[in-house]
Amino acid sequence: MTRATISDDQKALTIDDATLPVIDLSGLFTDDPEDKAQVAAALGEAARTSGFFYITGHGIPQDLIDAMFAASKEFHYKPRSYKMKYWSGFTTNHRGYVPLEENGSDFPKQINFNEAWDMSYEAPADHPDYLAGWRMTGPNIWPDIPGWKDTVATYYDNVFDLGLRLLDALALELGVEPEELTQHITYPTSQLRMLRYVPNDMPATKDIVGIAAHSDFECFTILLQGGPGLQVMNAEDVWIEAPPIPGCFIVNIGDIFETWSGGQFKSTQHRVVNSGNERFSFPLFFGLDYHAIVEPLEKFRTPETVEKYPAMKAGDHLMRMSINAFRYMAEARAAGDLIPEYEVPDENPFKREAKQPDA
Repeated sequence: MTRATISDDQKALTIDDATLPVIDLSGLFTDDPEDKAQVAAALGEAARTSGFFYITGHGIPQDLIDAMFAASKEFHYKPRSYKMKYWSGFTTNHRGYVPLEENGSDFPKQINFNEAWDMSYEAPADHPDYLAGWRMTGPNIWPDIPGWKDTVATYYDNVFDLGLRLLDALALELGVEPEELTQHITYPTSQLRMLRYVPNDMPATKDIVGIAAHSDFECFTILLQGGPGLQVMNAEDVWIEAPPIPGCFIVNIGDIFETWSGGQFKSTQHRVVNSGNERFSFPLFFGLDYHAIVEPLEKFRTPETVEKYPAMKAGDHLMRMSINAFRYMAEARAAGDLIPEYEVPDENPFKREAKQPDA
């Protein structure tokens, strides 16, 4: 059992790696089928149990990671008047700056103490979904900071390519052809968020959080985090800490893979508590094309799985949940300005309540 020590600007943390699985991906970068099969088996075991795991041997260079933290700070430390020029509400496809008060439709009753820069897979301005007003597809926007676009786009491309490797490995583990999954990826709704958790002196409560409890809506998330705060609901439905480990990303299974696998893979609830400390993180939500139909794969299609996981459009599921996540979207829906109209579910069907009481 190994241990790792990490530090941020506020404090040092020591964690036990056995809290969540730690998987070396190096075998995915070789031509040896046995190496790939071993990594795929480890990924599958983690996906079936915790739904959350650390990855090493991912191939993302440290200098690019360092450059991303620097780029995020360079933007987020700009005056609010500068950042609001790029407000995501000025776009029809959710690109740009998300201020603190836009996080969640219940602000200020519930406060998510973070701000973000949101971007996604680059689709051209003449893409039919963008022209038709469907959200989450289309071109990105960029702040006028020299070199900023190059850094962020390079990081996005590197992590997205890593996601394709993970997708192939998980297909191998499930015993399906990769094309059965990748056929849904041409202009995907794969979003990168450059999050800054805002320093504050508010208490940590159920309604004052970093990010409220949720599952992720896409295939999986590849997260780089710069400080503690992330909590994961374990197999016993109890919140546990998932702090950063040097050299590691953390990956969690999302709703799409739980559906594809007929419930074998677990889309796990997680949250970020409000520590009051500044924290930077970069989740890339690896998604599908907006209009991709998500249902249990043929191999896992039974009357029980079809009833539990009815077919859904990937983009509709993302939008239904995003309307509750961003206040300007909730207001646009109330005003009838969303195209098309979305029905907001009463609750997330993938949500489970923790046995451990909230803070």
